[in-house]
This record gives sequence, C-alpha cells and structure tokens, in this order.
Amino acid sequence: MSSTVAIVALGAVTAGFVQGLSGFAFGLVAMSFWAWVIDPTLAAVLAVTGAFTGQVVAAFSVRRSFDRATLAPFLLGGLAGIPIGVGLLPHLDMVWFKALLGLLLVLWCPAMLLAKDLPRVTIGGRPADAVVGLCGGILSGFGGFTGTLPTLWCTLRGYERDTQRAVIQNFNLSMLAVTLTSYIATGLLTREALPMLAIVLPSMLVPSFLGTRLYLGISEATFRRLVLMLLTVSGLTLLGSAVSRWL
Repeated sequence: MSSTVAIVALGAVTAGFVQGLSGFAFGLVAMSFWAWVIDPTLAAVLAVTGAFTGQVVAAFSVRRSFDRATLAPFLLGGLAGIPIGVGLLPHLDMVWFKALLGLLLVLWCPAMLLAKDLPRVTIGGRPADAVVGLCGGILSGFGGFTGTLPTLWCTLRGYERDTQRAVIQNFNLSMLAVTLTSYIATGLLTREALPMLAIVLPSMLVPSFLGTRLYLGISEATFRRLVLMLLTVSGLTLLGSAVSRWL
C-alpha cells in the first residue's frame, strides 16, 4: 500500500508540473504512473480531478486574453463529446485505447518536430475545429485526456504560443469541469476515491504553480518543441503500457 501511495503522489507531482508548463497533459502523464498500480476507472477520476485543479491554478497564474470566436467551436464540439466519453468509459478497453492514441502521437509528433518548415493547416475552418473539440470532449470523458488532440490541432493550425495556450487552457478548464460534474452525477466519483484524492491534490498544487511560472519565461520556438516532445513521450508511455499488458 505504501508503494502505491508513493507512485500516486509521484505521478501527481510530475503531471502537475507538466500541465502547469505546457497547459495540458496531466491525464497522460499521471496515467503513465497510475495505470500500473490502481484501477483504470479510479485513475480516470483522479486524473480528471487533478487536471481540473491544475487548470484552475493556471487560470489565475497565466492569464491570457483570447478570441471567443476561435474558442467557441472547440467548446461546442467538446460539450457534445463529453457524454459520449463518460458513457463509454465503463465499457472501454483501456489497453486498445492507449495503444491507438499512443501510436498516433508517436508517428505524428516526431514528424512535426523534425519538419523544418511545418505547413499551416488552413482547411476545414470552424467545423474542423468543432470536430477536434468533439474528440477532445470524448477523451475528457475517458479520463482527463482532454487537451491532447486539440493541442496537436492548434500546433498544426500554427497558432502563436499565447493564442494556443489561451485556447487549450480555457477548453480544458471547461471540459474538465463538465466531465467532473458528470462523474459525480453518474456515481463514478465514489467515497473510495477520497483517500487517493487527498494524496493527489496536495501533491500537484505547488508543482503546477511552478510550471506556470516557468512557462512565462520560455520562447515561442521552445514552447512548440516542448509541446511536441511531451506529446511524443506521452505516446511512447501509452504504447509501452499497452504492450506490457498484452505481454
């Protein structure tokens, strides 16, 4: 039991810092620790709660103005996707989900990282943004993977650092708030989760704040590389977790 507590706390510390720095990835980073020691549904509840708390910290620490017209399609799509994700969570084959999402990140993100002149995606307009938001909402319902695909899409769109941060931060905060409410309403957040939450939330608060402070000092190019590297590492972790279960 003591080793489980230590791993849960370490995952919360690491995920809190990464989310504070990048604006996303709490669920991906935390799951890379927690998937080995606790039930997937409990891990999803902890990831959503921790990610939401971190986004609240970031909302006060990293305030950026944003274009509501840019954010709106992501939000509308995301709100439609959350009930789908929450409904599928109890029936989800987490191993295959991790494998497919991990494969996508591992194949695509290094290619973007190595490309000298990354072309900006301009097709699709707001409907395409809404579809990406829908996928983000579904992933939010799966356990706090909210910002993964929207972050990748914003990078493809060529948004500047602060624009991308504002879109992802506000999208994540909104989706995670609705997802957490859905978890409570559907009984996924149980009393049995409270002792673990008492470990996760205090562990991630200070690292999350430190991450937001560091974000303010990095350049546009460094932020882009950081996001793509984090997505790649997250993909490798997800693939590793899935393969280990199969073996």
